[in-house]
Amino acid sequence: MRKIGFIGIGNMGGAILAGYASSGKADGKELLAFDMNEDLCRKTVSNIPELVICENGKALCEAADTVILGVKPQVIETVLQEIKDAYRADKTVISMAAGVDISVIERYLGKDARIIRIMPNTPAKVGEGMIAMCRNGNVDDGLFDEATEIFSGIGRAEHVDESLIDCVIGVSGSSPAYTYMYIEALIDAAVANGMDAEKARVFAAQSVLGAAKMVLESDQSVEQLRINVCSPNGTTIEAVNKLFENGFMDDVKEGFQAAVDRSIEMGKEKR
Repeated sequence: MRKIGFIGIGNMGGAILAGYASSGKADGKELLAFDMNEDLCRKTVSNIPELVICENGKALCEAADTVILGVKPQVIETVLQEIKDAYRADKTVISMAAGVDISVIERYLGKDARIIRIMPNTPAKVGEGMIAMCRNGNVDDGLFDEATEIFSGIGRAEHVDESLIDCVIGVSGSSPAYTYMYIEALIDAAVANGMDAEKARVFAAQSVLGAAKMVLESDQSVEQLRINVCSPNGTTIEAVNKLFENGFMDDVKEGFQAAVDRSIEMGKEKR
């Protein structure tokens, strides 16, 4: 029985663990976890009774075939230092720490280590995550497919070159925050026009959900989908023209670039 271990089961690590456990794809595998927060461990086990809590990160690494590091960039090197003596080259390590290159992990675990780097986002908590995945040369197609199965249980998983990870952070890793800002603005505007706040929340969020689904399922360009909504002299074209006039598109692009630039900066700090 293959053993999948999670070190760090907070917001993102916990979302991936919960999504994988409930997807049915974990059947026939043993799930292990360790987190410094004992209350969180107890709460997680109450939701996933089959989960085995390990004493520490080293013990988990010794037992697991695949180790998923769900810890923040600030502490990942401490975790790597802890598990390096327990790591063997027949284990796969998966990291989601922003700004931490595969080369940094190899520095601790060795050049022969099997390492996968992912960049998920928080909608993984509701099974709608976008997960980018890349690997070093020691991970063969079979191992990569097995890892992809873990993350496809919490949304969509796509393979990219590691050189695109900074871009991924801008376009999907951080972008839920920009989208929440857009939804928040719609809610505020609706409330100002007399709508109840909770009803406005549903109207705004469902519209964003539906628009996103159309982008994924339509063979038309995003630009054309926008044009389709804009009847001449209608209400939507008035709104769209005002957003263009106020630099809405440029603001989003600048926010995206700020996230990318910070990711590049963090990577240089770790190297």
